[in-house]
Amino acid sequence: MLSVHSGVRLWLYRRPTDMRKSFDGLAALVRHALGESPLDGALYTFVNRRRTMMKVLYFEPDGYCVWSKRLERGQFQVRWEAPEKVALDPSAWRCLLEGIDLGSVRRLKRYRHPSWGSTADRDPSTLAAHERERRTRNCTGEPRGAARA
Repeated sequence: MLSVHSGVRLWLYRRPTDMRKSFDGLAALVRHALGESPLDGALYTFVNRRRTMMKVLYFEPDGYCVWSKRLERGQFQVRWEAPEKVALDPSAWRCLLEGIDLGSVRRLKRYRHPSWGSTADRDPSTLAAHERERRTRNCTGEPRGAARA
């Protein structure tokens, strides 16, 4: 499974997408339909009409990456409605991957430190610093190359 940390912006395109599209086709969709830059480090999520396939496009410093998932049974719970793009937080994105209907989920109030805010409130230099920090750590959060006990 693709792991995502809290500093990454996640976008869901809420229109059926042709899953034959790959790097260039999805990047063009990000530019023209979403009005975003596919080079900004955000993850862009696309789902097909039958809601059985999902692709995620993102850009790393050395090139585009496409991650895909096909369900053998069931559907991704995506509603085709306005607005065409929706920002998701990592927990909502994980729920989408797991087949949980976000419309039926009730989010309880929780404390959030004012300095954290949302990822949309952070300036690009802060996001770049978070991205650099993420790339220096492995999947367990330890520095890359650290000896394991």
